[in-house]
Amino acid sequence: MRILIVAAALAATAMPAFAHTGVGAASGLAAGFAHPLLGLDHLLAMIAVGLFAASRGGKALWLVPLAFIALMVGGGAMAMAGLGLPQVELAIALSVVVLGGAVALGVSLPAAGAVALVGAFALFHGHAHGAEIPAGASAMSYAAGFVLASAMLHAIGMAAGYGSRRSGQWAMRTTGSVITLAGVGILAGVI
Repeated sequence: MRILIVAAALAATAMPAFAHTGVGAASGLAAGFAHPLLGLDHLLAMIAVGLFAASRGGKALWLVPLAFIALMVGGGAMAMAGLGLPQVELAIALSVVVLGGAVALGVSLPAAGAVALVGAFALFHGHAHGAEIPAGASAMSYAAGFVLASAMLHAIGMAAGYGSRRSGQWAMRTTGSVITLAGVGILAGVI
């Protein structure tokens, strides 16, 4: 729980002006790194992926975040190539609700099912990242930034989830419930 509080505090102190196209002197790497940290929807979904992976354990512990990163990169490449996805913001908001709910309810899926669940949402998250590359930024640097930040948030979620598994499921379920409720708020704003 302490890790989640520290992560939220760090995200809140980030400078939003550097994450938006055409504002400030953001480099590709800095802007890409900032993007998942500055959007509450991305931040919560990335942490939920880590929590979900930790709650599943076994092969899912590394397969779930790895699949998310790989498919997120694929979604980013789609956006950079000019290929659209329908309802990106809606899917991202739903990812917060669904992934938080999976953690809150202790949903038990085999590793392949967990990978499929997070992978479907990863495409939309990646598409949003790829579509928001600042003008003049290096696409590769930007992608490296959003991959690094996403992996860091997954690791924070996994560490928090591992700690919750040791101290009892109530902390993980409570965190999943808070993420779900925040996701409902985000979803209401999108609809």
